[in-house]
Amino acid sequence: MDKKDIMEIFQKTGAVMKGHFLLTSGLHSDTYIQCARVLQYPEYTGQLVQNIVSAFGGEAVDLVVGPAVGGIIVAYETGRQLGVPALFTERENGRMTLRRGFDISRGARVLVVEDVVTTGGSVKEVIQAVEDKGGKTVGVGLLVDRSGGKVEFGVRKEAVLTLDVKTYQPGDACPLCREGTPAVKPGSRGLK
Repeated sequence: MDKKDIMEIFQKTGAVMKGHFLLTSGLHSDTYIQCARVLQYPEYTGQLVQNIVSAFGGEAVDLVVGPAVGGIIVAYETGRQLGVPALFTERENGRMTLRRGFDISRGARVLVVEDVVTTGGSVKEVIQAVEDKGGKTVGVGLLVDRSGGKVEFGVRKEAVLTLDVKTYQPGDACPLCREGTPAVKPGSRGLK
């Protein structure tokens, strides 16, 4: 799939939103990518994830791990296509961790996946959780990299779609705050 086809999927599903948004990172933006709008369609999910699978096809992967909530479906479909188990991490006491009896064997080769990143904070926490269990992160697969390709994880990273979306510190640095437009938070961080 080329970038035009990928963007068409995101646009026709309503995943590209315009407004004043508070991102998981704490930054503000006038553009939000709501991957859940795309992931509700198994056909599109399979097509997009195939790009991640193709990128890491030559890599020996034992396990796929993604952060809840956005990375759960991406991890599941990536694991399905690779023929390996898929797990997800969750926040417990403010820390990303494996729960529900999930475990990683020492030395397991893990592909970490996520729906969308700006600063990559959640992915970095997942990588740490994998390493804490003795796993080895072999790469990171993303549906959307909003950083314009700038975010780094210390391992190979492949994104289905890379966008350079402007972000702002909240307050006077944010033109939308200066206009008095209230920021909305459509993401999943902080769900109880």
